[in-house]
Amino acid sequence: MSSSAIADPSAFIEANTRLRPVPLVPEVMLHVADEALPLWSKTEEELGEVGLPPPFWAFAWAGGQALARYLLDHPETVAGREVIDFASGSGLVAIAAMKAGARRVTAFDIDGFAREAIAINARANGVTIAISSEDLLAAPQSAPAQTVLAGDIFYQSDIAALAFGFLQGHAARGATVLIGDPGRAYLPKDRLAQLASYNVPVTRDLEDAEIKATGVWTLKDGR
Repeated sequence: MSSSAIADPSAFIEANTRLRPVPLVPEVMLHVADEALPLWSKTEEELGEVGLPPPFWAFAWAGGQALARYLLDHPETVAGREVIDFASGSGLVAIAAMKAGARRVTAFDIDGFAREAIAINARANGVTIAISSEDLLAAPQSAPAQTVLAGDIFYQSDIAALAFGFLQGHAARGATVLIGDPGRAYLPKDRLAQLASYNVPVTRDLEDAEIKATGVWTLKDGR
């Protein structure tokens, strides 16, 4: 099942989240949940399905916060450019890119609730974002861009390997690749160059600390 199994996914999201400024990026407001597990359980209950992935869309993750902060502080990375945000989640990074002056941002996420959340959050921030359900790991060449953004994607081995290959492909074609990550297990640090570091306030319900040291990275030598 997907979010379409709920009569009004937007109403569900708005009823189970609150619109708040992002701790490291107060220029952006997001609909976020107070706690992960109750929302996770309620989503499964509403859809009549168990074993769903966590509601990534309902939180401002450390990598996304760091990357969004970097974009607003370094608008030249996206200003006037065609941008894609891979595994966009809440849409935080995509929204920050638009606020930093991107010509067009497409937010990609295979999760139906995430796509609804991106649309809601974009409206709340007064920006327009194109939203796509396309699986970029299955068809990585179909989304050309001048800047590629990726926050919090290196948490699972198989996905991390595919995602890094996807990012390498775009870098090889001349795109600027920017990654936000708090040093998760499968982040290939030896193949990356760190551009910035932030101490990011996060939800202890999801992380092992209330503050996560989080980096913004790019590929070494563009590869």
